[in-house]
Amino acid sequence: MRRSTRKKLVQAAGFLALRVAMGLVLAVLVLFLYDIGRKGGGAISWEFLSQAPRRGMTEGGIFPAIVGTFLVTVITALLAIPLGMCSAIYLNEYARQNRLTRLIRLSIRNLSGVPSIVYGLFGVILFVNALRLGTSILSAGLTLGLMTLPWTITASEEALKTIPDSYREGALALGATKWQAIRTNVLPYAVPGMLTGTVLGLARAAGETAPIMFTGAAFYLPYLPKSLSDQFMALPYHLYIMATQHHAIQQVRPLAYGTALVLIVLVLGLNMTAVVIRYRLRRKRR
Repeated sequence: MRRSTRKKLVQAAGFLALRVAMGLVLAVLVLFLYDIGRKGGGAISWEFLSQAPRRGMTEGGIFPAIVGTFLVTVITALLAIPLGMCSAIYLNEYARQNRLTRLIRLSIRNLSGVPSIVYGLFGVILFVNALRLGTSILSAGLTLGLMTLPWTITASEEALKTIPDSYREGALALGATKWQAIRTNVLPYAVPGMLTGTVLGLARAAGETAPIMFTGAAFYLPYLPKSLSDQFMALPYHLYIMATQHHAIQQVRPLAYGTALVLIVLVLGLNMTAVVIRYRLRRKRR
């Protein structure tokens, strides 16, 4: 067998394996979404989305949980986005590339893989106890912000690395300062990738249960929080209770599937937002 023929066969086998793997993943995803949609679609109604739970969460809706999830996600974004992007800009554009910088990058990447429950325990120690914020929306949002921060820094720095050095050097050659070169010739082209990674990190944070379970999420609060110092209901924790800890699991099973469907739509909506933002910004720059 000729060498060229062998390479073509190997290439064809590789592409076939990739297609089979992609097909299996898509099949599992479609089956999962179909099962959740079929079992939870019947529970979705205006009452379910706009009213508070009643009678021990066996009736009513999930509106307080939706509001709580939204508020916590906003606080997470306010902490993770500016701090993460600024850290990435400093590490990639200003910091000296030495052993200390490499150690900092390694630490950030290791923090990205730390289990979320560890962040929850850290949030209890730092925000709930040390800073005396109590179990509240603020404590939960700041904890999720810390959990999202390594993801944001890594994604933003990788986006900055894709910008050729000639963009920076051209601006510097024309007399621009380093910050002017970054602001006018680097960030406009890196922002789509930076925002994409950031929004995906927020989508992950919106679906986390362990960090908020320790820092502010409540089992049953049939009213909206009045301030950031109050406890709150959240969709992930509400789903966890409905599916595993409720005293009438079989009775509330349709409501649990409905909550899962709403949470999936929320996460998919954030992911699609990231895709749309990246597409529009890149198209604008072209």
